[in-house]
Amino acid sequence: MDSMGSIIKKMEKILHDKKPYRFTALKQLQAEESGDPFKILIGTILSSRTRDENTTKVVKTLFKRFRNAKELAEGNIEEVKQIVHSIGFYNVKAKRIIEVSQLIVKRFDGKVPNSIEKLLELPGVGRKTANCVLVYGFNIPAIPVDIHVHRISNRLGLVNTSTFVMYGQNVCLPVTPNCKLCKLKKICKFYHSTN
Repeated sequence: MDSMGSIIKKMEKILHDKKPYRFTALKQLQAEESGDPFKILIGTILSSRTRDENTTKVVKTLFKRFRNAKELAEGNIEEVKQIVHSIGFYNVKAKRIIEVSQLIVKRFDGKVPNSIEKLLELPGVGRKTANCVLVYGFNIPAIPVDIHVHRISNRLGLVNTSTFVMYGQNVCLPVTPNCKLCKLKKICKFYHSTN
C-alpha cells in the first residue's frame, strides 16, 4: 500500500489538474476576508451540517451587518436569527455565535485565540472547528477531520471508521488519552512529545 504522503501527493495532483475546482466555504471565506480569524470561527460554527453554498451566502450577509466580534457580541438575537435562518439549526447557531462573540470580547480582548486549548474553551467549539480556525485563520498546520476525511480514509482502506471512532472514544481520548493501555506508543508522536 502507498504511504500516507504518497496518497496525499496523488490527491493534490488530481485537484491541481482539475480546474476549476470548488473551494470549501472556509477556503473561500479565508480568501475573501483576508483570513480574519473571527470570521473564520463564526463561519465554521455556521457551516456545521450546512452546505457550503448556503454557508457562503449567509456569512456574506452576516459580515456586511456585523463586521467584528464587538458588533456581533452586541447584536440583537432576532436580527441574527433572521440573517442565518436559511441554515440548519439557525436558532441554536444564532445564539451560539453571539455568545462566542461576547466571550471573545470579554476574555480575549476581541481577538480570537490562536491556540487549540483556548479555542476549545469557547462554547460549541470542538476540535474540528478549532483546527479549521488554526488552518484558515492563522495558517497554523492542523488537520480538521470531517465526514469527507472519514469517507475517503475508509474507501482507501486506511481506517475502519467504526474502529477508529471507538478507539478515539475509549483509548485515545482528546484531553486525557489512555497511553498506558495503547499499543501504538512506539509510533505515536503525541506520546513521545509528552513523555
